[in-house]
Amino acid sequence: DLELQTDGNRSGHLRNGELGLAPTNEDVIRIIATQLAEIGDQFDKEIQGRVVNDLVQYFMNENLSREEITLQMARAVRELVQAIPSDMEQEKTMLVLAMVLTKKIVNTVPSLLHRVINTTLNYMNQQFHNYVVEMVSAVSQ
Repeated sequence: DLELQTDGNRSGHLRNGELGLAPTNEDVIRIIATQLAEIGDQFDKEIQGRVVNDLVQYFMNENLSREEITLQMARAVRELVQAIPSDMEQEKTMLVLAMVLTKKIVNTVPSLLHRVINTTLNYMNQQFHNYVVEMVSAVSQ
């Protein structure tokens, strides 16, 4: 499995107690991560605090399942895509917005880190797995 680190850091695995690089083209992944981070910085300024606070409330509600929270994350991303003008393809915009929302939620309430990351990864795997694979393939060529 390829691992894409959104902060541009290398993905690694422990082998015989030592950190070994994942068997992937790390330069390609670093290029993609850098591009996504730059786009995220632009979107970060556009996201209203209300959107983040609403999502924080969903994440703090222990009665909601991960699936219900994932649906709320998807709803928030769709609404932001409509509110923030972008000339990028919709999948890339949605992927970056999901990552920026995750960062903003965790910065607002750090104790939600585990739940927010798990939910975001679930959302991204459901919605963008094929898109990320296509991005890696396109840059590799």
